[in-house]
Amino acid sequence: MAEALPEYDSLLFVSFGGPEAPEEVMPFLENVVRGKPVPRERLLEVAEHYYDFGGKSPINEQNREIIAKLTEELKAHGIHLPIYWGNRNWKPYLHEALDEMKRDGKKRALAFFTSMFSCYSGCRQYRENIICAQEQVGDDAPIVEKVRMGFNHPRFITAATAQVAEALELLSPDKRERAELVFTAHSIPLGMSKNAAYELQLNEACRLITKELGRDDYTLCFQSRSGPPSQPWLEPDVLDVLRDLAAQERDVVVLMPIGFVTDHMEVMQDLDVECTEEAEELGMTFLRANTVGTHPDFISMIRELIVERISGTEERLALGELGAWHDVCPVDCCKYDMPQRPKPSEGGSREENSDRPTSSGGRA
Repeated sequence: MAEALPEYDSLLFVSFGGPEAPEEVMPFLENVVRGKPVPRERLLEVAEHYYDFGGKSPINEQNREIIAKLTEELKAHGIHLPIYWGNRNWKPYLHEALDEMKRDGKKRALAFFTSMFSCYSGCRQYRENIICAQEQVGDDAPIVEKVRMGFNHPRFITAATAQVAEALELLSPDKRERAELVFTAHSIPLGMSKNAAYELQLNEACRLITKELGRDDYTLCFQSRSGPPSQPWLEPDVLDVLRDLAAQERDVVVLMPIGFVTDHMEVMQDLDVECTEEAEELGMTFLRANTVGTHPDFISMIRELIVERISGTEERLALGELGAWHDVCPVDCCKYDMPQRPKPSEGGSREENSDRPTSSGGRA
């Protein structure tokens, strides 16, 4: 006899969070680095990036747009799941979302994380955050089960391809022909990467998008690294890639932030400001493609991932060689033990041994 499918009564939309006013910037950053030895002067430095943009991150506003479009998408396909929204680091917090769900009588939810690629900060940590939130809510907190990662889902690849193609169309035919395709994702420590399929999934998505565009070559690089200089992180850095391309007299770059579903401060500061300035100094034509967040195919992908779980269908759409990713993460999936940081007297100055927060202060 086939096992009965669980009945889901809600959807939990899980994201990183971000400030929406200048007075929220420092409390948000303090949440991001809580428990980490980050000097206050570094937080103040990162805060200036937010103040340069009016003290507001674009992430919450874009998440609201995604949720609104997803609500319409689900309704149009006869799927009656109310959407609740909870963040890791800022309002609305995960425990607030779960508390609201409990008050509304919700018992079992599917969860969608705004991360397409598997690593500790993009998947396992969110699962840990949900467990902590459930403990805060207490008895009768809703059960939460996530949908699978969609890095190779046809709809995700279509959405990302469309965003790159739109950027390419802004170029003259000559520049379009010789444009270099560069994809970026948030760098993570090598110690985190070794227990995750992060690089593997990123390269697969980049390969599939490049193929859809009818091109042969791409460069995957990383951005927004933090942590002490002695700790190795994924490379190459995006700025180094731009310099290397310029040294090879390749003067047109279209860059896609494949690792980001929506615009974060990392996208705005590290790409739209720093990469744009670097490209200008190098004499390059530089265009940044839009993130996939509100693209219709991305919204449809979320709906299709939900339908997979609700219906228990054996058809799980995926392109490429890796196949559809697992629904339930293995016990040790993306496991990461934070390295012990030496005290200043044991290993150098406070600055050398402190985390260096990125433009958002985080690694999501």
